[in-house]
Amino acid sequence: MSTQAGLHWPSLLVAIVLMLLGSIAPVYLADAQGQASHGLATLVFWAMSAGFVRGVGFIPRARIWRWLFSGWACGIALISAFLLRWLAS
Repeated sequence: MSTQAGLHWPSLLVAIVLMLLGSIAPVYLADAQGQASHGLATLVFWAMSAGFVRGVGFIPRARIWRWLFSGWACGIALISAFLLRWLAS
């Protein structure tokens, strides 16, 4: 495994910001009509989960889990959430 374990601050900070944003202002997870956007919430929570898993330094052994909870997956999910939010408004 070429990736070293240890704190990964960018992923951890993204996860903390998403956690606080979802707790303090969940309206950002709603669509233009004020209804819950399940696609947006899924992407945001995936980015948050991947950010926490990679951010604290845990690297799963199984390839699929290692990819789903990587820093790259955190970024991809976050960009996808922004695009979904932007395209829906």
